[in-house]
Amino acid sequence: MSVWSWFGIIIATFFFMEFVAWFTHKYVMHGFLWSVHKDHHQKEPGFFERNDLFFLIFAVPSWLCIMLGMMNGFPEAVAIGYGIALYGMAYFIVHEIFIHQRFKFLKKTDHLYFKAVRRAHKMHHKHLNKEDGESFGMLLIHPRYLRAERKARRSHSN
Repeated sequence: MSVWSWFGIIIATFFFMEFVAWFTHKYVMHGFLWSVHKDHHQKEPGFFERNDLFFLIFAVPSWLCIMLGMMNGFPEAVAIGYGIALYGMAYFIVHEIFIHQRFKFLKKTDHLYFKAVRRAHKMHHKHLNKEDGESFGMLLIHPRYLRAERKARRSHSN
């Protein structure tokens, strides 16, 4: 397998994971596993949330792909595992550090895209129950949030 193919699989997996995360968030976390995700919408005391268990749920396939791929000489599986892990790192940085600010850095930005991501997530969290949710993705957001940020930027500059 060529290095370019290997990196291509990693990048394709990374972007595919946005769909997996969206689907899981909408139909699993806001579905039959709401009891695990609920404390993310209805904050309870403490630093950790039951919702943090989803990190493990997503880490297991990554770890298995990397480990079993290396053990069995299957570089495609290793690349898939790295793509999942890379998405997990991006999710942690964007969702936990940037959006929810569980760690107090990356607080301020004037970048249109990142402000729109924050706005989309805020709209998701305005719903405290599992029903009537919106904006279930993390990196790919509906263009209306970008338009809203552009409009807010124009009104602030006037």
